[in-house]
Amino acid sequence: MGRNLTAWLFLAPALVLLAVFSFWPVAFGSLLAFTDYSLIRETHWVGLDNFRYIFDNEMFTTGLKNSLLFLLMVPFVQIGALSLAVLVNNKLPGIRYFRAAFYVPVVTTVSVVGIMWGFMFHEQGTLNYVLQTLQLVNTPVGWLSNDTIALFAIMFVTLWRGLGWYMVMYLAALQAVPADMQEAAILDGANRWQRFWKITVPMLRPTIMICSVLSVLAALKAYQEVDVLTQGGPMNSTFTGLYYAYDQGLKHLKLPRALAASFVVSIFCVGIALLCLRYIKPKHR
Repeated sequence: MGRNLTAWLFLAPALVLLAVFSFWPVAFGSLLAFTDYSLIRETHWVGLDNFRYIFDNEMFTTGLKNSLLFLLMVPFVQIGALSLAVLVNNKLPGIRYFRAAFYVPVVTTVSVVGIMWGFMFHEQGTLNYVLQTLQLVNTPVGWLSNDTIALFAIMFVTLWRGLGWYMVMYLAALQAVPADMQEAAILDGANRWQRFWKITVPMLRPTIMICSVLSVLAALKAYQEVDVLTQGGPMNSTFTGLYYAYDQGLKHLKLPRALAASFVVSIFCVGIALLCLRYIKPKHR
């Protein structure tokens, strides 16, 4: 009993902060999504009216579809991060500098990333210059001004920023794989590819599960890159579910609609995260 009490006393400050700044705002915001809340007039219960409005609004449905499209990025992020982790796990001269270089985008602020990639994606920018020099395109490509490809350009930036973070997680997991298992497999005649699939990947399943869930949540909550690079344009083609909530709540001060949109995105986050936990969970040994 005393040990449990001591543990709860240590947890109490963090739990209080979570209750005040996380649990209560989420609960109160979810409740306000069913009202016509305003700072200047009396609040009334409106039921599902806000949800009917956003689902009848093309900007939100487009944003929700784009948020789901962001999920296409998840396998590329995970495969790319795992490949980088395997690459930098080798003991080579200067490998620490490569690890740091791959991690730099993670610690770079979104505003700086947006400015850099804005120059890269500009019609007269670096990317089009290289493509035209190599004669791969005849005219400049409007990476951020073409409503067909702008979303995919933002997805690429998000992928570029996320690789280093997941690479570090996979690298830590790779270095925790027992060396004696690898040595035993070598003695049994297993080649590098067989050792990777039969030993390394099964040992990495918990990390794969965590990284998959985190990348799914990050994809569904995509907002910052959109705000910095396109502000939802061109022609609202890069709106995401969360950016719609920001647009309604802070730009148009329609707080109940913004909260309803956030509520729907949260439901999708929880649902898809549960699917990941169900199908990627590690096997018990």
